Amino acid sequence: MSDKKYIEIMDTTLRDGEQTPGVAYTPAEKQQIAKILLTKVKVDRLEVGSARVSEGEKDGAAGIVEWAAKKGMENRIEILGFTDKGKSVDWIKSAGVKVINLLTKGSERHCRIQLRKTPDEHFDDVCREIEYATSQGLTVNVYLEDWSGGMIENYQYVYSFIKRLQELPVERIMLPDTLGIMNPEMVSRYLDWIYAAFPDTAFDFHGHNDYGLCTANSLAAINAGINGIHTTMNGLGERTGNQTLCELVGVINDMTEFRTRVQEKHLAYTAGVVQTISGKRLAANAPIVGTDVFTQTCGVHADGDMKGNLYANALLPERFSRKRRYALGKLSGKASIDKNLEEMGMELDKELRDKVLREVIRLGDKKKGVTPEDMPFIIADVMKSPKMRQFTVVDYDICSKSGSTPSAKVTLQYKEQTMEAAAKGDGGYDAFVKAVRKALKQIDLSLPKLLDYEVRIPPGGKTEALVETTITWENPHAGNQIVTTGVDCDQLAAAITATEKMLNLIVINT
Repeated sequence: MSDKKYIEIMDTTLRDGEQTPGVAYTPAEKQQIAKILLTKVKVDRLEVGSARVSEGEKDGAAGIVEWAAKKGMENRIEILGFTDKGKSVDWIKSAGVKVINLLTKGSERHCRIQLRKTPDEHFDDVCREIEYATSQGLTVNVYLEDWSGGMIENYQYVYSFIKRLQELPVERIMLPDTLGIMNPEMVSRYLDWIYAAFPDTAFDFHGHNDYGLCTANSLAAINAGINGIHTTMNGLGERTGNQTLCELVGVINDMTEFRTRVQEKHLAYTAGVVQTISGKRLAANAPIVGTDVFTQTCGVHADGDMKGNLYANALLPERFSRKRRYALGKLSGKASIDKNLEEMGMELDKELRDKVLREVIRLGDKKKGVTPEDMPFIIADVMKSPKMRQFTVVDYDICSKSGSTPSAKVTLQYKEQTMEAAAKGDGGYDAFVKAVRKALKQIDLSLPKLLDYEVRIPPGGKTEALVETTITWENPHAGNQIVTTGVDCDQLAAAITATEKMLNLIVINT
């Protein structure tokens, strides 16, 4: 590895990531994610599924390969196959895929208990499978499932297996920490043994995150000389998931002498797409792509950044097409307000700024979430100015009734003009939005695209609890996002408040 500049990334979001509880992709969704990962993110290889799962799985794989072939990328598409007397090979070949990742047993315990075979019997089966796959024109990579358990329990088994594989046309040998039981010291030690015995073999490391050590283990594997790392977007995968692509890219680029070909600027966008399709929401503090990770909350930190970026590190948000934000709440200071005013292109005199700060702290004490998008409305309230509230939802009547389609009637006021409209929708809020969209046509204003809708209800089960609804919108004018929040005992009313704020921000900035 001393003269190899790049670490190869094989992403398995579409195979191992689909083993996340509750996640299932349609063929069209798989194609959408595959195209983004290969053309925008630029991962080196893509594992798109498992053989013999279903006809839908085959259709998805065939569609990806057909598209990839037009781009000259067909050799970057891989599928998991099994030691099953050629059935997986035939299935994979019929789907048009050219690379099989053959699943085998990397520990003697799995071999004897699960397969009920001796090591030699299993090795012979695997060798016959590889010979058949290559006779059918497939490139073969080999997974040693539970390799970590094999190294811990019986290294001789692993050594003997790899020794047999050396005699066959195997492109790569993949070393999974299937149960996430290793730590960095173990990874380093066991890979030292492996490379001492097989210095010229290409190995991949496939980590799982059961102890939260996955990225540390991948880093140890890279430092030990590993050729490639397996990842998933957003850390999807069974149990606690797989190696998160976004974390790994930052670690490799900033903490090793190596690089990846992954395009950092597309990671946040791709994480959002996978979040939407998978239905698995990212943690707000997920490194690189979480909503909070480039947000400073403490006023002291905002002050340090204003005076010299004292609280910034190498993970600059601009690398990932993001911006640093300064949260508003009871921990805010004057610098927090100034940073948000700077972002808005506004200046306030000291007296007015102090009033705004006091109001932000007051709202924070009441556990009210204050977003930067709330700032114009707080300033308007402090200044007693109607300028920030040019749009008002004057009235609404929303009906959701058993056996009938939800409907909504709305009355909006924009400056001195009153607009009314009615619509039906798939739900109460959908009907409301469609009615608003019809009303806005009267002033030639388009409603921006809704990107995300999140409801937060405090734990405890109280039916009268305040509901906080946060909606993310696509800003059609600035090319970024608008995040607005509404708070009310009624979830629908909270969403309507958030929508009203968005309308005011749109007209203010046009």
